[in-house]
Amino acid sequence: MSDPQVPQSSPAEGLADHAWRAVSAITLVTLMLAGMWALEVTDYVVTDDNGANSLDQYGIRAHHVSDLPHIFSAPFLHAGFGHLTANSIPFLLLGFLAAFRGVGKFLLANLIVILVAGAGVWLTGPSDGVTLGASILIFGYFGYLLGRGVFERHLADIGIAVAVAAVYGTMIFGVLPSNPSISWQGHLFGLLGGLLSAWTLRRRRGLPE
Repeated sequence: MSDPQVPQSSPAEGLADHAWRAVSAITLVTLMLAGMWALEVTDYVVTDDNGANSLDQYGIRAHHVSDLPHIFSAPFLHAGFGHLTANSIPFLLLGFLAAFRGVGKFLLANLIVILVAGAGVWLTGPSDGVTLGASILIFGYFGYLLGRGVFERHLADIGIAVAVAAVYGTMIFGVLPSNPSISWQGHLFGLLGGLLSAWTLRRRRGLPE
């Protein structure tokens, strides 16, 4: 008995699929970033002169059990507009590249990164400070894209990984404890979460992506 033939998509269908992936990816990542800006504007409006009511309280304080739910809010909050501005471009670029290869996997990768990085920061971070910021996700996307290049062994993923390493390779130094005002724990565990997500979500042989 002969194996059933899998219908091959036409070049036009393939182009349309890539265009849809690109539109979906940039729309999702832009909405995520817009949400971060909306939160920062809200934080600016509601925070009193003495710092009361600030949304920064929903960042992660290590070893505080009450802050465990903040694992899910910390990556979307920032310590001012300067902090958010610095994170916006790399978040858009790396987020788009990560989402372009599959929005479903991108969403799952976000969850893995948030859980791994949040747990790592909660366990090892400073208990006298608050960790927050999209750099947790940015380092996660960095690790995810590099990991896909290694684990998927797909030409497009390898090309993306090489380009990301060439442009953002110096990010790796951000996992070192060089600046006390920057959470190297968030960077390190974000990167590890990204690598883990690339491994966990890798395409198995014989299964469609």
